Amino acid sequence: MGFSYSALEQFILPGCDRLRFIVSYLNERNVQAAVMPVDGKNHIYVVFPRSAYNTSLRIKTVIAHYDHAPESPGANDNSFAVIAMMDWACRLAKCRTAHNVRMIFTDGEEMSGGSSGLNQGAYSLAQTFRRLGIDGDDIFVFDCMGRGTVPVLGKVILPAEISSSFRKQFTGLYERTFSLLQSACGGCAMTLPVSYSDNAGFIASGIPAVCVTMLPLEEAAAYASAVQQNAALSQYVMNKKCPSGIPETVLKNALPYTWRLFHTPYDNAQSITPHSAAVFERILQRISEMKTMEHKK
Repeated sequence: MGFSYSALEQFILPGCDRLRFIVSYLNERNVQAAVMPVDGKNHIYVVFPRSAYNTSLRIKTVIAHYDHAPESPGANDNSFAVIAMMDWACRLAKCRTAHNVRMIFTDGEEMSGGSSGLNQGAYSLAQTFRRLGIDGDDIFVFDCMGRGTVPVLGKVILPAEISSSFRKQFTGLYERTFSLLQSACGGCAMTLPVSYSDNAGFIASGIPAVCVTMLPLEEAAAYASAVQQNAALSQYVMNKKCPSGIPETVLKNALPYTWRLFHTPYDNAQSITPHSAAVFERILQRISEMKTMEHKK
């Protein structure tokens, strides 16, 4: 099943009601979706039948934000991932065996102005998870998957005072995710500093979550080299802070070209690269096949 570029082009049109588009797109393909209003944000929960879940195995919560910066079409950030995941939901709905996937399209990710997860729409969603006692899922956040073929697992610096149980749970998730990415892309996955996405809201709520993005090989390699040569670049990317004495233009110019398109008119359908969809589809397929025994508290 090929990626639906026509759906992407419709989704990024000015004035598109993205919430209505997602719900209608899924409903028309016999997949139910429920709108979850939380703290002024409208998240969308894909409803799979009970038979899709095996209680002895861990739930895999897969998240992509559907909002976009007003000054940009947001084709890569994050419409591409939304369209790909909706098509994946349609495939999952036809599965006759349990896949244990919980899928949510989030609202308000673009509201974050820094590294704090407290500012993001997913923070209130994560707080809802915690109130419901949902804190043992494997949570995967996909953001900007439409350019390149190198999956990048975002590095996370955990505070020194964080509990040993959280650290253990997060490390397990991080290692499982990297192994999964490697198997999906033939061993070319990388771990690099990336800007926090909805994973920040979950981590701030004490729930482990990882963020995955994609880059063209040459951009990923150049960025990895730049990070090694300039420690300030990691701080700039992850904390949104420019160290004193370093011109911000120097750090901005060291960012991957893909990231410099974000929040501009050039994050459009023409910026999407042709082989990204196949890699992302394999990643999603690996997640649906992933079986981890549920942790018993």
